[in-house]
Parts: sequence; structure tokens; C-alpha cells
Amino acid sequence: MTHHHPARRKAVAALAACTLLALLATPAAAHAKPAPKDPARQTLGADDGWASEGPGTTGGAAAGAERVYTVSTWAQFRTVLEESGDAPKIIKVRGVLDATAAGCAAFEADGYRFDQYLADYDPAVWGHDRPVSGPQEDLRAASAARQAEAITVQVPANTTIIGEGRNAAVNGASLQIKDVDNVIVRNLTFEAPLDCFPQWDPTDGATGAWNSEYDAVVVYGSTHVWLDHNTFGDGRYPDATLPSYYGEIYQQHDGLLDIVRGANHVTASWNVFRDHDKTLMIGNSDSAGSTDAGKLKVTLHHNRFESIVERAPRVRFGQVDTYNNHYVVTEDQPYVYALGIGQDSQLVAEKNAFTLPPSVSAGRILKKWKDAPVTAEGNLVNGARTDLIAVHNAEFPEEALREGAGWTPALRARVDSARAVPVLVGKGAGAGKLC
Repeated sequence: MTHHHPARRKAVAALAACTLLALLATPAAAHAKPAPKDPARQTLGADDGWASEGPGTTGGAAAGAERVYTVSTWAQFRTVLEESGDAPKIIKVRGVLDATAAGCAAFEADGYRFDQYLADYDPAVWGHDRPVSGPQEDLRAASAARQAEAITVQVPANTTIIGEGRNAAVNGASLQIKDVDNVIVRNLTFEAPLDCFPQWDPTDGATGAWNSEYDAVVVYGSTHVWLDHNTFGDGRYPDATLPSYYGEIYQQHDGLLDIVRGANHVTASWNVFRDHDKTLMIGNSDSAGSTDAGKLKVTLHHNRFESIVERAPRVRFGQVDTYNNHYVVTEDQPYVYALGIGQDSQLVAEKNAFTLPPSVSAGRILKKWKDAPVTAEGNLVNGARTDLIAVHNAEFPEEALREGAGWTPALRARVDSARAVPVLVGKGAGAGKLC
């Protein structure tokens, strides 16, 4: 009798996927130099997006054996990040690191009561003309500060963080890559942080809104960052499971990935972003030109955006190269747009594939926030070549976009046919699929 072992089946499936990717790759990619056997020491290849500019991105590849760490708990991970300094280091994540395993109650300040918070700031009592204030708001803020301290970590320079095997994950945490250079994050599943203490803002819009903090990964003022083969999403807590108070969803999620505050030379490749609202923001303020102008140079390629509502990405200021990505919108999901054109942005969107249901028009793929030029060429919508700017302008003439981003991307080591993108990205993107 032949026994079929699950581990062997997974290995065979992974090998088959990698073989398929190689067969479907362009000739140039097929003859590329093979990656090192140890993915933890792999560096970003030449011309692979903006993060390959200048000295490129090597992370902790040069680390000696004594600076290779394996962590299996959130506490171990925090300790290594806090104590390892800026010398090259490799941090291997084994299993699931859960930053909020103790639950929200562990962060509550003495005296904070959510039922009392709801009673104090009920619009019928408080109104909509002033921000909330008073004892319960102060205690909510104190509780939020305790959560922020527990779930936020700072990633030092010259670091590679990589998941071991197919099931490495970080739940409920916020990785801050802030004011450093040369960081690699690969092969991890990120469950978006769940804000235990959203703030009620009665002045937000006509009816007020709940506003939350924490992004799964933030690149803030940093340079040469490579995010590769990760999976980002809401995991166990999709928005559909969140309650409503005062008639508004109790929003406990912010973003999955933010690239902001003068960050520069970033490549995000072969990732999956799924089941989320405010997904990926590049540039966080229209008034940040003093820090962001001439920076925020980001490449997004071979990523899969599935069942996301908006910001894939939303761009301000940056020269952003978005190519060979697959955008999948499902019939029953909320949807606003995919690519947001913002203040002084120069977005190039080429050879992407969009899969839309009948209820979503191709004109909604682009969204104009501010007047800025955009290049959109060679894209497919449901398999048909589509001029995204033309269909947008036809549907929304009052929000017409200007063609021509004003620059031509050069750092593209591998460009695939848009028609091949759904299969390539479906087989190769996300955590657990490193070849």
C-alpha cells in the first residue's frame, strides 16, 4: 500500500508551482541568476524595483552565524529587535507570534468601562458639534497607549525578518520600519492589528465615525525596504464581523501597509493583500510636500489584491510603479476603487490584470483625489485590453484624469504579459510560496 504523506504533498505542490512560474516567465527571467539556497540570505536582485536603486537592499544577509536568531514567541521577537542593534542580523520567525494573545482586557486602564463610554458620548447626549472629552475619553486614550506599547515594535537597520516554512505569522502587531535603511521582510502572514479602543469622533462627517489606529507594517522615513512574499489581511476579524454603535461600524482596523513621511526606494513584490478596507497608502498627507516631494519612490509588482475596498494603492507625491499585479473584486464585497491619484503623484500602472464582477465598471478602477498625471497602459480588464484613463474619464467626466506621468520606469528586472499575470500571481504570490 502506498502512503501519501501531507508534508510530501505540500512539498510537491510547492515545487510544481515554482516550476510553473519558471515555465511562464519571460525568457530574461528564465535565465536570471538563481537565488541562494537559503532564502534568509537572499538579497533583492538587480533592477528589481525602486529598492534596488543605488546600493540596493541586502537586509541582514551579511550577518554572522551568531547574529541569526530564531524566535517563536512575541516576547522573543521584541527582545531581539530591541537588543540587536544596527549590525546585520537575520530573524527567523517560527510559528505564530501573537501580540494580543492576552486579549483587549489586558490593556484596559483602571476605571475604563466601554458601556460607560457609550453612554457618555451617545450623540443623543453629546451631540455632533464637538470632539469627545472627559474621564472616559481620557481612560480610553490611556488604554490605547498601553496597547500601542505592547503591539508596536521598531525594526532596526540592516535586518532581514523571514518566516520559516509555510505557516509563519504575526498576529495583531504593528511593525514600524522607521528612519532606518536596508530592511527585508519576507514569507510572513500578517493579521491586521485589531484596535481595542477606537475613538468616537462625532464631528467626522454628518453622523460621526469610529477611528482606529495601527497598520500591520509602516515604512516611515526609511530607505531601501523590500517586502516580498507576504500575506496581509484581516484574518479572523474581517470588517463584516465587527459590531456597530451609534449606527456606525465599530471600525477596529486601519491599514495593512503604509509608506509615508519621506520613505523612499521601496519594492513590494509577490505579496497578497486581501479582505481589507484601507489597504495600502503611499504618502499620508496633502500638506507633507516638504518631506515627501522627490521621495516615496515605490515599486509594486506581482502582488494580488483580493476583496479589498480601496487604496491599492492611494498615492501622494511619489513616483510609483505598479505593474504585473492582479486585482480581484468579488460580487458581494464593498468596493470603492483600486488606484488612487493624489496630490502631486506620478503613478505608472502598466500590464496589470483586473477581474471585476458585472456590478463594477472598469471606470471605477482609478479614483481622482487631486489633479495629477498618470500613465496607464497595457492593462487588462476581464481579459480585454482596456484604457483605464479613457473609461474613467467617460464615466466620470467631472473628475477627468490627465495622461502621462512624466517619467518612465527603468528598474524592472522581470515584466510579464498581463495575460499571464492571473496565473503567475495566483500560483506564486503570498506567504509560504518562496521558490
